[in-house]
Amino acid sequence: MNKKRVVIIGGGITGLSAAYYLQKQVKSAMLPIEIALVEGSDRLGGRIHTIKKDGFTIEKGPDSLLARKPAAMELAEELGILDQTKRNSTGQSFMLLKSKLHKMPKGAFMGVPKEIGPLLRSKSFTLTGKIRALMDLVMPKKKNTEDESLGHFMRRRFGDQIVDNQIDPLLSGIHSGDIDQMSLQAIYPIFGRMEQEYGSVMKGLSKTMPKPEKNKNAKTTQGQFFSFTNGLQTLVDTLEAKLDAVEIIRENKVNHIEKKAAGYHLLLDSGEVLTADFVLLAVPHTQVPGMLSKHQPLQELFDIPATSTANVVLAFDEKQIKRDLDGTGFLVTRNSNYRITACTWTHRKWEGTAPEGKALLRCYVGKPDDQDIVNETDETLVDIVIKDLNKVMKIKGQPLFYEITRFVDARPQYHTGHLELVSRIRDYVTHQLPGLALIGSSYDGTGIPDCIEHGQKGAALALQALTENK
Repeated sequence: MNKKRVVIIGGGITGLSAAYYLQKQVKSAMLPIEIALVEGSDRLGGRIHTIKKDGFTIEKGPDSLLARKPAAMELAEELGILDQTKRNSTGQSFMLLKSKLHKMPKGAFMGVPKEIGPLLRSKSFTLTGKIRALMDLVMPKKKNTEDESLGHFMRRRFGDQIVDNQIDPLLSGIHSGDIDQMSLQAIYPIFGRMEQEYGSVMKGLSKTMPKPEKNKNAKTTQGQFFSFTNGLQTLVDTLEAKLDAVEIIRENKVNHIEKKAAGYHLLLDSGEVLTADFVLLAVPHTQVPGMLSKHQPLQELFDIPATSTANVVLAFDEKQIKRDLDGTGFLVTRNSNYRITACTWTHRKWEGTAPEGKALLRCYVGKPDDQDIVNETDETLVDIVIKDLNKVMKIKGQPLFYEITRFVDARPQYHTGHLELVSRIRDYVTHQLPGLALIGSSYDGTGIPDCIEHGQKGAALALQALTENK
């Protein structure tokens, strides 16, 4: 039987997961399928990148995985690294509202209130704002379920005040975007279902959200996020080590993909041509039209916006911080005069990330209306961040060192109508480019667990296409 070949383009977590799950199935069924993975840079893992420096463990990209999404935890268990996981500390977090820190309200899910008591006790809202938010309990549900922006939905249910002071900083921060443009159906369809099924988001969350887990050996609540003792790089390195039946090609981009009578030809930077019976494109959507330039309808992928962000990590001696913050970090509301969007006290949130007596702060910049900040020099970025931090806490002197990571046009935005756009593109690919699939954070979910699922589904698509009718 002639061997078939699957080529996976992109060595981020989506591509790595696709390679891993495809290899697993090929080995299990002893199928005559070869697998190759092509990555344009010199390293795998995409935005996941952990470094060690002077006793600090620093995440240059994402710093955690959401535990309630099972794909990542299941993969860690399958890879045999579950014993290396750790949960985040659950100290107090804050919301920075007009230059004043307010404790993050309890009884909320993703910033959306699910309990009346904590909302009424909060000092972040006026009485009028609280009453307006509670209108969600009695307000009739929307008659149609057409897509609307997440911001419009939340403002309709809870009013502007709670959206601007609590919901927006969290959800906009997570997605590096504008809540008033984000698609409800593409990003948080759960909230729309709550409205339709229970007539109220608060009622729906209260009835369906699991109660926080309690640590058996302590009275504290277990963290909702997890990482690994040596950082998220553990996941990437373990996956890479498992790919013993995958040809990995680094520092070689795919410039052009040509559909042939049987399969595809892939032209690489090096001039080499790879043949493939099935292609999994696990690269940012902005790279796809160039690779498939003869297919004009794919130009519509450029209608998916992408924002730029930067992470600024600062290391200090704890004694340099004169006015301490007793917590794990804070989010910044849109109506505050700050250029940072959030700050994590990494040494408190993640045990073991800093040596004794040291502090590690991780700040984020790149609001939708402040994209140029990402292009500033390292020195300017550090000055901007420290100036903002000193409005909240007093820091003496310069950091011991800093690490800055820029993600330029790297955060795909799911604006209203995103699902329809992706559906049109995939319908075109199915009919005009059979044997090719688009997977990754540009289309169906941006978190690491989501990307692992994208890889699983991509592997299943390739396997199905190459084994059906055989």
